[in-house]
Amino acid sequence: MRYHPLAMLITVLAAAPAIAQQLPHTPAQSQPLGPTGGAIRQQPLDAGRVTGSVEIPQPAGEAQVTVRSLEPSSVIGQYRIHFAALDVNGDGFISREEAQANPALADEFNALDVKRRGKLDRADLAGWLID
Repeated sequence: MRYHPLAMLITVLAAAPAIAQQLPHTPAQSQPLGPTGGAIRQQPLDAGRVTGSVEIPQPAGEAQVTVRSLEPSSVIGQYRIHFAALDVNGDGFISREEAQANPALADEFNALDVKRRGKLDRADLAGWLID
């Protein structure tokens, strides 16, 4: 007896839902948030304007999941800096470690470090500087 590949594929695909239902169900588990490399900005869910909302379908008996995007009611963070105050070692650069003193700068460090040197100079921070 010889089987046609297309017929075999159709048979396997038809059996897939029955096989999937027999697999053991593992409930979702939450994990603690790991290191982020910077400060995490949090805003209460009732603050700001909801810009999008999506319901993620769940199997019967499981909790509903809703994902919302919010437009913040305000920007939290200090986006203006004194270069000399953050350049602790006086080398003319703000290192990733020195940037940790300013949570907003620490959050944006990778985006500002376009030269990928691991340090920022005054030119990299032109829009942020007060002094």
